[in-house]
Amino acid sequence: MSAVPDTRTERMQEPATRVLRAVSVVSLMTAVSRVLGLVREIAMAYFFGTSALKSAFDLAFVIPNLFRRLFGEGALSSAFVPVFSESLVKEGRDSALRFAVRVISLLVAVLGAVTVLGILLTWPLAGLLPSDSRWLIPLPMLRIMLPYALLICVAALLSGMLNALGRFAIASLTPFLLNLIWIVTLCVACPLLRGLPDTQIIVLSWAILAAGLAQVLFQLPALAREGFRFRLKFRALLSDPKLRRVLTLMAPAALGIGIIQINVCLDKFLAFWADPAAPAALEYAERIVYLPLGMFGTAFMTVLLPTFSRQAATGDTTLMRETLERAIRNLAVIMAPCSAALLVLALPVISLIYNIKGGRFDETSAVLSARALAAYAPGLLVFSLQKALTPVFYGLQDLKTPVRVSMIGLVLNVTLNVTSVAVLPHGWKHVGIAGSTVLSSLVNGVMLAVLLRRRGAFLRMAGCAGAVVRAVLCAALMAFAALAVHAWCWHVLAQDGTLAKGAEIAAMAVTVAAGMAVYGGAMAAVSRSELREMVGDVRRRKTRKGA
Repeated sequence: MSAVPDTRTERMQEPATRVLRAVSVVSLMTAVSRVLGLVREIAMAYFFGTSALKSAFDLAFVIPNLFRRLFGEGALSSAFVPVFSESLVKEGRDSALRFAVRVISLLVAVLGAVTVLGILLTWPLAGLLPSDSRWLIPLPMLRIMLPYALLICVAALLSGMLNALGRFAIASLTPFLLNLIWIVTLCVACPLLRGLPDTQIIVLSWAILAAGLAQVLFQLPALAREGFRFRLKFRALLSDPKLRRVLTLMAPAALGIGIIQINVCLDKFLAFWADPAAPAALEYAERIVYLPLGMFGTAFMTVLLPTFSRQAATGDTTLMRETLERAIRNLAVIMAPCSAALLVLALPVISLIYNIKGGRFDETSAVLSARALAAYAPGLLVFSLQKALTPVFYGLQDLKTPVRVSMIGLVLNVTLNVTSVAVLPHGWKHVGIAGSTVLSSLVNGVMLAVLLRRRGAFLRMAGCAGAVVRAVLCAALMAFAALAVHAWCWHVLAQDGTLAKGAEIAAMAVTVAAGMAVYGGAMAAVSRSELREMVGDVRRRKTRKGA
């Protein structure tokens, strides 16, 4: 009897496999940007260390990033992409692009007014503060960088359009420009202005603003090839029913994401209040965490949102479930060893990357940053799994459920942050802030998974939980092996109790190779199906690309 092809199974596997192929494109482009992001923080560490000036810059930069999260990559984008994707499917490209023009016009009108008002308010705020207050330091930088909020939000919306049109590479490469301009400015301006750190940081703030404009302009040619013409139309904006629908969808998400991002700002403010060096130490640790998180966790979310939106538009919940479960399994295999390695090797990693002879990043800076990195490390797996679960709700145009869940995590996070600052000793307060972020994200992720499971068709907990647990156990074994190998390398290579930079690189290379070998062997023994699934998807991608 001849075998009959299981067309239903093939149809289920194809979108999930296509997601991994698209993720690989996004991951590659995002990796370029994240590596440059790490390079820029290395340069920042060299020139500014964990000084109060560096912390003040991070504090000022978090304000425009709040708007980016809210209106760019957050509520507006999450509401816009599903409606834009649905319009592409049901009404055609021309109608969808006209709708995008109206959304961008409304965004420019609202954020333009907010930006001008924010800049004007910095002067009366400065008048209310004592002349010797550390809180005066971020205000000049904030005045310069606030317009970046408008530019980066427009850039993020353009990226959402490109993603919905299947043009993932350009959108993912766009953040590259910020890091490139940032690094060039540091390498050129700081040596020329040596001994003038206040001037150096102001020049860098202007470079950030220029980078925002560059990110908008970089994406326009690709969108022009898709038929889009950038223009602003402010008349009768709210007469578009799709635009009103986007505003209705984004309202609950704006509330949730806005409160979360305000909480992020409060984290930075609390850290700056507790210790002027703390925000800088947190930023250095976050940059290392964001490298694998951006390459994989954020890349999955970038691809999954339009994928789930298209699948929801066709009403195929079975395909959505298959896509989600495959994404969770792949993320667990990839991110578990990253979390474990950064947890046990936090100080060697920080020292290797940031502690450069002649720079302002010293041993105290290394210890403070390593403590933060160890606290953030478990969050790699937590953050990435949460990024895979959230787009399901957005794709279903259910933005209320993630908001309700995030509110619970917010209360927990604020409580833990305040407790950490009040109770923990000096030098550890920022560690509590990092740890509370991870714990609250874990609570959010578990609640999202439970709610999806209750919907029945969207998630089967047993299979996903088993894959995550097996990956974590294999990663734990790898962590012990990596710690032992690094200790042996230190014993062999150290002279006078220290390692030269070349010896540090060699020790880390040997440690990483040994850890990968142990993890690969352990996964092959206890979680072969998940490992085979991911390798098989990558091979299918290469085969089709070659063909």
